[in-house]
Amino acid sequence: MTIYQSIEEIQAAIGHEVGPSRWFTLDQQRIDGFGRITEDEQWIHTDPERAASGPFGTTVAHGYLTLALVSPIVMEIFQVENLHSAINYGMNKVRFPAPVPAGSRVRGTAVIEACEPVGKALQISLTVSITAEGSTRPACVAEFLMRVVAASAQPVHA
Repeated sequence: MTIYQSIEEIQAAIGHEVGPSRWFTLDQQRIDGFGRITEDEQWIHTDPERAASGPFGTTVAHGYLTLALVSPIVMEIFQVENLHSAINYGMNKVRFPAPVPAGSRVRGTAVIEACEPVGKALQISLTVSITAEGSTRPACVAEFLMRVVAASAQPVHA
């Protein structure tokens, strides 16, 4: 966990990597549950027998399941002190460069790309990379935007 005490500390860390997070296991049970909840039960994710003869030789996690880990990864590795609130503002760009075979463990890192004042908030842009254990390519790379509001809730000036 990297903890920032001020806007100045965040700005000084632009370009730096934080993390890695703990490992998250994407086993078949988790993949199946995600498929049910999102109504995406395509065989490549949920049918191990059929997927054995598919392009990856096994079932693979949904890209959006991997993407869903961005928020807990960021909350685990990146913290700003003395906040009134912090919200996930969205994503600018998401890519899924490599598959995550069922049973894999993944973890994430983030690079602080930018921070800029937006009214009473500070918008922070992080490039989050999630990689499966043993893989040389990330499974997910996402430009994640968060907005943090200081406990004083005064307009932010960078």
